[in-house]
Amino acid sequence: MLSSILGILSNDIAIDLGTANTLVYVKGKGIMLNEPSVVALVESKGTKLPYAFGAQAKMMLGKTPQDITAFRPMRDGVIADFKGAEEMIKHFINLVHKKKTLAAKPRVIVCVPSGSTPVERRAIQDAVESAGAREVYLIEEPMAAAIGGGLPVTEPTGSMVVDIGGGTTEVGVISLGGIVHAKSIRVGGDAIDDSIIAHVKRHYNLLIGESTSERIKKTIGTAHEKDTYNQHIEVRGRDMITGIPKEILLRSEDVIESILDPVFQIVTAVKDVLETAPPELSADIVDRGILLTGGGALLRGLDKVITGATGLNTFIADEPLYSVVLGTGKVLDNFQELKHVLFRQD
Repeated sequence: MLSSILGILSNDIAIDLGTANTLVYVKGKGIMLNEPSVVALVESKGTKLPYAFGAQAKMMLGKTPQDITAFRPMRDGVIADFKGAEEMIKHFINLVHKKKTLAAKPRVIVCVPSGSTPVERRAIQDAVESAGAREVYLIEEPMAAAIGGGLPVTEPTGSMVVDIGGGTTEVGVISLGGIVHAKSIRVGGDAIDDSIIAHVKRHYNLLIGESTSERIKKTIGTAHEKDTYNQHIEVRGRDMITGIPKEILLRSEDVIESILDPVFQIVTAVKDVLETAPPELSADIVDRGILLTGGGALLRGLDKVITGATGLNTFIADEPLYSVVLGTGKVLDNFQELKHVLFRQD
């Protein structure tokens, strides 16, 4: 009875706590927050206090004075800084939980990488509980992505999803409401950005930052050689030899060359999961194809590369950036029917 009353009073939420972005879904309302997973803390009398979060904090990366630290508290899909993650989660919950003073604490469902360790999962669960949640449930990202992508996860047929986030790529085969086989690699959008930075540094003696690399990826980035179309972009950075700011012209062919390794690792993970899937489910995957979700799914030509490597039809979800949080939100909206896909880390 008490649980039912608390459920009515509170705005239960689902959180896609990603390395690059955090999205929050409020029960019955939809996605209410989409912010970069960045926090800025200011040091005052030996104590670090919250200063900025989300987009405001992201603008401060690499530009802060000594007493302010701007950073990502998430790394490779798990918590790298507990204090920063707790403060960020608390801030985001308060932003969407309008009735702060009168409402009960919310029930929260959070996504975790399928390859995360029990310790890493416990850290996420503890951080959300410390941020003010009434009860916390976890859901593995491949399951959430599959539900958000509209795959028939509760039916006795095999479905395959590849969720490419900022810090991890999650590959999963799902049937009858459970993950039959999954693989999680710590390669995602950040690794692609890092590869571009390294390529520009090695071939052009130019130092660029993460935001510049991300802009290159989104503007002319492609994983397939037939998608280049001779595109180019002006890139500014610091000359490693003279130390003076310099501008170069970067071509899409450069991007293909620079991201060969992370793309290869993603394709290899997909093939590894296909090789270990039960034969009956493999037949279903041949019929249904492979679903791509996450921000990495937007990398031009990646679906063609996976199709070429596997021979299977590969298609991108309607809303790849929101598939995970929408899937988690669907579980929240239909809690009793889909509760079996959730778990808690003891």
